[in-house]
Amino acid sequence: MTDQWADGRTALITGATSGFGEAFARRVLAAGGRVIATGRREERLKAFAEEVKTDKLLTRALDLRDGEGIKALVADLPAAFAAIDILFNNAGLALGLNKAQEADIADWDAMIETNVLALTRMTRAVLPGMVARNKGDVLNMASVAASYPYPGGNVYGASKAFVRQFSLNLRSDLLGTKVRVTSIEPGMCETEFSVVRFKGDAEAAAKVYQGMTPLSADDIALTLESVIRLPAHINVNSLEVMPVQQAFGAFAVSRE
Repeated sequence: MTDQWADGRTALITGATSGFGEAFARRVLAAGGRVIATGRREERLKAFAEEVKTDKLLTRALDLRDGEGIKALVADLPAAFAAIDILFNNAGLALGLNKAQEADIADWDAMIETNVLALTRMTRAVLPGMVARNKGDVLNMASVAASYPYPGGNVYGASKAFVRQFSLNLRSDLLGTKVRVTSIEPGMCETEFSVVRFKGDAEAAAKVYQGMTPLSADDIALTLESVIRLPAHINVNSLEVMPVQQAFGAFAVSRE
């Protein structure tokens, strides 16, 4: 049972309608913190609010591709939620597994807009307040795909490599402040991720995890909590997390 480690803290969580975002929102609320939960699916946000029934939860429907909407969200927060000191940049997606020469360019655009542009815009909107208060944790959702390429990973892997490098560069810019930044880099996790990647094909998504035990959304939420609970002078630059049944293969070789 978690203690009140989040008491007095306010977390803004993107992609809070499912998966890692929802799991972390529940964990923060259970630990006494406030949560600003954002996502595109307003009906899920409403259902979440009706379930938890607490004045420590604020929900806001938001498409993160709307840059002006991001700025308006942060600028117009009620006073009780305005001092954001945990930002979980969780929203992101993978679309398709086609080779680069066969990929749908619209899928590439969607991944770049969500995984890269939206994350940078949200960070830019929230970071000045953290710096002014000299306190905060920025948790950016990357992936093992940031470091380990695989066929069909092309733009998804590149976008997560951006997230990792952006996180490390934020640390350089924030030197001299007490704001911490961590790139979280999970391996195989069973959430809605693969369903989205295969565009609603639940059968194809299920095969990804067949015969093994993947990480869960709550596993990642627990990992995030562990990072935040570290003493304030410790910064975890990047954290790679994989299920025991996932490891690394040999280099691919094309033989004639």
